[in-house]
Amino acid sequence: MSTSYLERYDAAPDTEKFPLVRRWMDTEPLPFFKELREKRPILVTPDCTLVTRFDDVREILKMYKVFTVKPYVPKMDNYLMAHDDDALHTREKSLMQFMLNRDDLPKVRNMVADIARGILGKANGQIEIVNSFCRMVPATLVQDYFGLTGANREDLIEWSYWNQYDTFHNHPFDLVPPELSQRIIDRHNETSKKLGEYITMLIAKRFLAVKAEKLTFSTIIRLRDDIVTRMLRTSFAKELDFDIKRLGVNAGGLLIGAIETTSQAVAQILQYLFQHPQWLEAAKTAAQKEDTADFDGIIWEALRFSPITPYLFRTTASDYTAAKGTNYETVLRTGTYVLPVTLSAMFDERAFESPDEFIPQRNWYNYFHFGFGNHECLGRYVGMVMIPEMVRQVLLQKNIEAKGNIDYKAGPFPEAYQLSWTTQ
Repeated sequence: MSTSYLERYDAAPDTEKFPLVRRWMDTEPLPFFKELREKRPILVTPDCTLVTRFDDVREILKMYKVFTVKPYVPKMDNYLMAHDDDALHTREKSLMQFMLNRDDLPKVRNMVADIARGILGKANGQIEIVNSFCRMVPATLVQDYFGLTGANREDLIEWSYWNQYDTFHNHPFDLVPPELSQRIIDRHNETSKKLGEYITMLIAKRFLAVKAEKLTFSTIIRLRDDIVTRMLRTSFAKELDFDIKRLGVNAGGLLIGAIETTSQAVAQILQYLFQHPQWLEAAKTAAQKEDTADFDGIIWEALRFSPITPYLFRTTASDYTAAKGTNYETVLRTGTYVLPVTLSAMFDERAFESPDEFIPQRNWYNYFHFGFGNHECLGRYVGMVMIPEMVRQVLLQKNIEAKGNIDYKAGPFPEAYQLSWTTQ
């Protein structure tokens, strides 16, 4: 039997080509992508096109008007990430980055540490880490720092979950069965309605509270600082088109982007480290240091091997010749689903020295952990302190160990992962 992926791909009937590719992407991605980078860096399948080399992936992700986020549009309710390099996207992303003040990051990391220690301290030496910690820590931060108060954390988690599932894991190239695809859409619609009702009520109540705070000059009513309160305290010129409705949309976006992605990253980093004792011990040692730079470097390198997604996705708005001037230049036709395979790009020897080796403290700018270009994650700086600090607090537990591997329950997200440690 041939061991070449491309030989097996070329021999398969057209109807079986992409399912074969999808299976390799899910079950043996690194050797598959390595062969593509070497022999066919741009793979055109009947369903979509994979782009696997570092420079080509960056090219795709920088050309916002050619390679668009059209697949997001029906799933994001006019949120800024569904816009490609237009006035709304630039304006609202800039305003939200202003609100998510990077000077807050030391405080945010301390908040995450406190939340994490509180959960672990009550766990009595054993925990199902996904639901009780990986999802619960960011859900608590969503309340305490983003300001989405007045809802159960379990509801916040559910709203984030189904939005993430439908937006990023329910497309033709995901090969989701029709009945499951419709169920995901239905749950997304159902939870989005509940989220919308919650956001409307939250903004109305907080708006009145901010008004009362101003009227009393903060002498009687003084609100806690959080992102929602910051937005409502700020006066935006009419010409900015950032009215109360747009404020609410962006408040909801903070929730949707924060919980499930963080949960998946933390769970998968932990599993990678538990499966690689050398780096587990190095991480435990680094976790003891007051300066977290060495520890964080280990975490980001672990995430390179186990990212939350192996690819991003775009739709081609016009014909474009990718990798022009190379021996594999390819015309990508209008309407093509294009998958810039970021996992493959992070193992490209053209950008990563000895890419198959685990080397902490690599060049941060070559990672794709938070995307790249115009659609790079709005909350990436919050994620850059939240993710490693969550992992750090787990690894500070004495004799911490995993009881088996992550259970995905046939879905895209970690759903259960048992850990235990010594409490005495």
